[in-house]
Amino acid sequence: MLTKGCILLIEDDETFRSFLQTILEDEGYEVRLAGDGREGDRVLAGESFDLVITDLKMPGKSGLELFRETRQDPGSPPFIFLTAFGTVDEAVSAMKEGAVDFLTKPLAAPEALLSLVARTMESQTRNRTFLSLKEAEAAGLPPEELVFAGQVMQTLRKMVYDVAATTANVLVCGESGTGKELVARTVHLLSPRSRLPFVALNCAAIPENLLESELFGHERGAFTGALQARQGKFELAAGGTIFLDEVGEMPPAVQAKLLRVIQERVFERVGGRKEIKADVRIIAATNRHLEDEVAARRFREDLYYRLNVFPLLLPPLRERLDALPALVDFFLQRFCRQLNKKLQRIEPEVLRAMRSHPWPGNVRELQNVMERAAILAHDCIRPEHLPESLFTHQVLEKPGGSRDMLRSMEREMIVKALQKNRGNRRLTADELGISRRTLQYRLREYDLIGET
Repeated sequence: MLTKGCILLIEDDETFRSFLQTILEDEGYEVRLAGDGREGDRVLAGESFDLVITDLKMPGKSGLELFRETRQDPGSPPFIFLTAFGTVDEAVSAMKEGAVDFLTKPLAAPEALLSLVARTMESQTRNRTFLSLKEAEAAGLPPEELVFAGQVMQTLRKMVYDVAATTANVLVCGESGTGKELVARTVHLLSPRSRLPFVALNCAAIPENLLESELFGHERGAFTGALQARQGKFELAAGGTIFLDEVGEMPPAVQAKLLRVIQERVFERVGGRKEIKADVRIIAATNRHLEDEVAARRFREDLYYRLNVFPLLLPPLRERLDALPALVDFFLQRFCRQLNKKLQRIEPEVLRAMRSHPWPGNVRELQNVMERAAILAHDCIRPEHLPESLFTHQVLEKPGGSRDMLRSMEREMIVKALQKNRGNRRLTADELGISRRTLQYRLREYDLIGET
C-alpha cells in the first residue's frame, strides 16, 4: 500500500500515543512508535523517517534532547513537538533552533495536527526536490529536462514524481540504452531517501557464484578467498535505495533470497547467521519482457509481482525523435567541454540522418555518435563525422517505408559489419556506434548468434 510518508511518533503516554497513531494512520501515513527519547533514538538510528512527532518532556531522554542531538545531521527529519502549556516557552526556543512547530496538549482538534503534518510534508518535498536536482546537476548527471525530453515522456515524468514520494518498489522497463538508471536515480533524488545512498548493481555483470555475496555480503571464511567479512550492496544502501539493473538475469537461487528480503525486510550475509535489517527501497530494471520470463519459468512469478508494484515503461528513442535536438545539443556541449573544443554548429544533413536512423542503442548510442563526431570535427559537425550506419536508413524517409524494411536493413547492416570485422563483436559494435550489450541483444533478436 502506498503511504503519504513515514512518521516516528514518540510519546510516553500510551493512551495519547495510540490516539495520535490512529489519527495519522487513518489519514494514510505510516507510523512507527517509541515510548521515550531513548527508544526513539534507537529507532531513528535504524530507519529513515519523513517526520518526527515527539513529546517535548519525557522521563529519561526528552524530545528536546533528541532533537538537539540529531539536528546537526544533514539527513535528519523535521521535528514537531507536543507540549503542555507550562513548557510552551521551551517549544518556542526549539523552533528558533530549527524545529518546525509545536502543538499544545490536549489537542483542540485532530485537524490541527493533520494540517500541520501535511504542510510539513509538502515543504519537505519541495526542499528535497530543489536540493536533489541541484546535486544531480553538480554530479554531472543530465538535467531533468533532458531525462524526460520529448512529449511522450511527460506522462512518465509525472509518474516518477508521484511514486518518488512513496516507499513503493519500482520496476523500470525499456530497451537497452533508454536511460533506465537515470530514471531510477531521479526517483531516488526526488524521494525522502535522497540524502542517503543510491547503490547500483548490474545483475548481468556479476558471475552467478558471486552475486549473492555482492548483494548480501559475506562473513570471513564463508567461501574460498573470503579472507575478511564484507558488506554487500543491501548494507551499503541502508536507509537509501538499491538499484538492481538487468534483474531478469538474476539466477533462481538468488531470486528466492531477494524475495525473502522484500517480504521479511531482513537478510543474512553469506556464511552468517545474524539477521540484518533491510531498510532499503528497491528499484529494479530490465530490458526483458519479464512476463515472458515468468511464463517460461525462468523468473519467479511471486518475485515479479513484488518488484512490479509500480512499473515505469521507457519508450525507445525512435518513438520520441522530438527530443533529438535537445539531446544532441546537450551531448555536444558536454564533449566540447571535455575535449576543450568550440563546435558551435551542426549541419542540417546531420540532423536529417539522425531523424531517419532507428537508434537500436537508443540514447546511449546517440551519446557514442556525438562523442565520435566531437572528436573528429574541428569547426562544425558534418555528415562525414558520423558512422556510416546513420545513412543506411535514409530510404525510410521515402513513402512506403515500413518497420519490416527497417528490421531487414538493420539485420543486413549488422551482418556486413560482422563480416568486415571477421566476427569481432567489439569492433563491430564500435563501427555501428552501439554498445556490445546492444549488439548481443540484436544478434539474438535476428538469430545471428555464431555469424561471422
